[in-house]
Amino acid sequence: MAPLHEIAHLGHVELLTPHPQQSLWFFTHVLGLTENGRDGDSVYLRTWDDYEHHSLKLTAHHTSGIRRTALRACSEEALHRRVAALQQAGRGIGWIDGDPGIGPTYLFTDPDGHEFELYWESQWYQAPDELRPSLKNQPQAYPSTGFSVRRLDHVNFLAQQTLPNGDFLRETLGAEATEQIQLDDGTIAAQWLHFNNKSYDIVYTNDWTGSRGRLHHIAFATDTREDILRAADICLENDVFIETGPHKHAIQQTFFLYVYEPGGNRIELCNPLTRLVLAPDWRTITWTEAERAKGQAWGLKTIESFHTHGTPPVDQPH
Repeated sequence: MAPLHEIAHLGHVELLTPHPQQSLWFFTHVLGLTENGRDGDSVYLRTWDDYEHHSLKLTAHHTSGIRRTALRACSEEALHRRVAALQQAGRGIGWIDGDPGIGPTYLFTDPDGHEFELYWESQWYQAPDELRPSLKNQPQAYPSTGFSVRRLDHVNFLAQQTLPNGDFLRETLGAEATEQIQLDDGTIAAQWLHFNNKSYDIVYTNDWTGSRGRLHHIAFATDTREDILRAADICLENDVFIETGPHKHAIQQTFFLYVYEPGGNRIELCNPLTRLVLAPDWRTITWTEAERAKGQAWGLKTIESFHTHGTPPVDQPH
């Protein structure tokens, strides 16, 4: 079946934190995001290469985790076709007014309970004079602050079961699986899904705690691989916990660094910028249990916390 291509890209995420001031410090001074407005307990933040109003909505909450993941449709007509498919699947919640810079928004959930929003109308960012770039094809001047991440890259969800969620995104939104892990008993333990030529936008990973609806990590892309090495040094100087890396994944070949922000959410710094899926008939790459036991591309073993640490913590509600 030909790719549907009615979802343009991952738009933004709303991340929850029990330590809002410390988390805001991390995302602005360490990651290098720019503040672009506030509303109640939420702060809107953006990466320098994002054309939209914000990349991240950071919201104070009693616990950590992800509240919502936003996807932009390719057109108003595509939006309404996808909404009809979601309603037919019985996963729709309904329409709301979008956040600043975003038009009418449709809410829905995946089978695991993660909440999504789908929209079309989007106000393109106009940089103020102090952030105006020298190159007119760049939304904002390079910040030269902290990691200076380029864009929000992907979201990795922990799920009670990967496959029902991957099937749901394929059937309702036209996602396709580029790579996956299959255990010896046939279980699909993780799946990397994309909507267009980016190699992955959404990932599902089996939660070893058996929980539902949790976050594994959100990922920001850096401009170069060397930026990730620099990020590790910046984390060292700022007492930011490094969970694993820098290293290179075997799956998707992404160069990575995983850290925890002060609210407890896992953040990946990644550099997958050169890897695109151009084949319209791409065949899903399946990795076996034995192949994954070898570790990452250069032999680094996958650490235990990668299968168990997620947000919110399992003893706290959303």
